[in-house]
Amino acid sequence: MKIWLQNPPPTGNGPTPTDLAKQAQAEMTLNGPTISTAPTTGGSGLVGMPVWLWTAQTPQTWGPQSKTATVPGLSVTATATAKSITWDMGDGHQFSCANPGTAYAPSYGSAASPNCGYTYTQPSGGNPGGDYKITATTIWQVSWVASTGQTGTLPPVTTPPSTTTVKIGELQVVNH
Repeated sequence: MKIWLQNPPPTGNGPTPTDLAKQAQAEMTLNGPTISTAPTTGGSGLVGMPVWLWTAQTPQTWGPQSKTATVPGLSVTATATAKSITWDMGDGHQFSCANPGTAYAPSYGSAASPNCGYTYTQPSGGNPGGDYKITATTIWQVSWVASTGQTGTLPPVTTPPSTTTVKIGELQVVNH
């Protein structure tokens, strides 16, 4: 006896849930951070004073971002979420923040960032252009869930780097 089904289950010849998750991921726009700093690009900071670092929190720069890929009898929704930003501060030091950072506000004064900041120990004057070049790269985690109930993760995605510059000077105090 043959039974006709309007939406038959996959026969094993089609894409796997992981294949569809990769297809859904390929449709996403996963960007590097939109870098913001305090002091701002074009502004100047001082040796020993905190530099605040953060990115805009959009689906493209921090997530979450979801896309679904479908074939007859199977759909998979992949969701990407940023897991960290690696900051190269242009002075030989790198570190990662597991958050988008906190936007600086003047009310914070000279306080250090509560979750993503840096303090330079040398002025930038000897560098090309007199600046430190800050480079930031986001690492994304992509998880997926299939209409069959299966779940999984894809390998982490590392975005192309974003860059900005900051000038760091020294404050000289002379006592008479």
